[in-house]
Amino acid sequence: MKNLIKQYLPYLLGYKQQFFFAILGMIAVAIGTVGTAQLIKPVLDDVFINKDRNMLALIPFLLVVVFTLKGLGRYIQTYCTSYIGQDVVRKLRDKLVLHLTYLDINFFKNIHSGELLSRVTNDITRIQMVVSNIIPDLIREILTILALTGYVIYESPKLALYFLIIMPLAIFPLARLAKKMRKYSKLSQESTADMTSRLGEILSNIEVIKSNSTQNYEHKRFAIENQNVFKFLMKQVKTNALISPIMEILGSIAIGVVIYFGGQEVIDGHMTVGAFFAFATALFMLYTPIKRLSHLYNKAQDAITANTRMHELLNRKPLIASGEKELTESIETISLENISLNYENTPALKHISLEVKKGESVALVGDSGAGKSSLVNLLVRFYDPNSGKILINGKDNKTFTLTSLHKKISYVTQRIYIFNDTIASNVAYGEEIDEKRIIEALSKSYAMEFIEKLEKGIYTMLSESGDNLSGGQRQRIALARALYKNPDILILDEATSALDNKSEALIQQALQELKSGMITFTVAHRLSTIKDADKILVFQDGEIICRGSHNVLIEECPTYRNLSKNDTIRSL
Repeated sequence: MKNLIKQYLPYLLGYKQQFFFAILGMIAVAIGTVGTAQLIKPVLDDVFINKDRNMLALIPFLLVVVFTLKGLGRYIQTYCTSYIGQDVVRKLRDKLVLHLTYLDINFFKNIHSGELLSRVTNDITRIQMVVSNIIPDLIREILTILALTGYVIYESPKLALYFLIIMPLAIFPLARLAKKMRKYSKLSQESTADMTSRLGEILSNIEVIKSNSTQNYEHKRFAIENQNVFKFLMKQVKTNALISPIMEILGSIAIGVVIYFGGQEVIDGHMTVGAFFAFATALFMLYTPIKRLSHLYNKAQDAITANTRMHELLNRKPLIASGEKELTESIETISLENISLNYENTPALKHISLEVKKGESVALVGDSGAGKSSLVNLLVRFYDPNSGKILINGKDNKTFTLTSLHKKISYVTQRIYIFNDTIASNVAYGEEIDEKRIIEALSKSYAMEFIEKLEKGIYTMLSESGDNLSGGQRQRIALARALYKNPDILILDEATSALDNKSEALIQQALQELKSGMITFTVAHRLSTIKDADKILVFQDGEIICRGSHNVLIEECPTYRNLSKNDTIRSL
């Protein structure tokens, strides 16, 4: 709790104006609370006992002033602290999402997207309570407790002593409850992340679910995760609910003792009726903020766990480090020198050497899992080789900044990524929209033939994942995005697999016309489309077993010859 407050208190101090007004509001609440108790004394002693008409006329006005002060103070404090809390959460979420986007591809392959969604949404929302509720409420309740404690001690040090001895006894059971609360909070947040992951899978694979009529099967799996969330939330509720009865019992003991000894003070004439009731009222009021403090402490356990989970992500550093040099010159050559790559302990590439010059096209062929995609992943630095070097214009690619390197490379993956935005924004992704360049790129990818028929043309809004387009249309948009960058290196990882033979042939023709200005790597889907490649690399078990032109490989490479025969059969 102490570390949590220490960590987030500086955030509050970063909003000096709002924090200043929030503190003023808290002070107003504390003063108003003490003023309410103080008014009991003249009401009883002066109005009801001494029959003072002047005081009778004054008291209602003073009541309005006191309660207005309290209400206005609470409003100012609530608004200012909520503003700070919401803005801090916004900044935290921005910071976390930005940090996540810089983590390695391997990280995203080993963690479920639902887990990340849960941490970015649910966990940070729980942290929001610290900044906008727990810390401000803690300050307000402490100020109120100090003000009321000072008042009861002023009114009767002897009676105040009984209360101040009994109430600290609550610390021991509350500490045990807080420990349990932290445990159940962690389990609750983990189970919520699991449920979110399961829901994400259902929504992502809805076509598979519906085509197999497995709705009930998925419902049962989701229900298990949902039940776990319910179970741990109820354990939290149960633990939190114990605070009230503990505080009620201890409070009643303290107040009962005070009434007994206070009554004796009044009977013996050492205290007026009004003074006793003012003291008792302050004591009752003191009980409320103490009770709230114990609730705040328990709520903080939830935020502590969420904060730990968030910082697990923020403290994770990417293994693929950006270099310091800007890659500004055109890429003339790219060389792979004895490259090897392992995924954990599994070899993916073994001793690969290759040199490609500007204007050359290289095709990568082989069975699934042979190492083709692993090679292109190295080119864009999704991974770094375990041994060997990749040289760009004779310089190690690790020396260049990732941003400048990626500006020179266009990568069209097997999975086509379409954003919920206009066609123009999807093509010019990350850059300013230049209509002329967009139309030119769309024309080269033969996408304009269907875009021209759309009512809003290039400003047509695409749905999530581009579901309002066919598979072939999505691939053309992705190709246009790659060509819009005017890259030095173009990587096509089975990027035309959803196109019909005619469309694929037209795109291959367009790429052939553009090849002189860049280096092209193509992971082949159909061998018929890569016959004109300058170099064809045949992969098997992470090694290049054959290389050469199509005609040479047909004559000299049995593996390529078999792949070519299978391709012919598929095309029939």
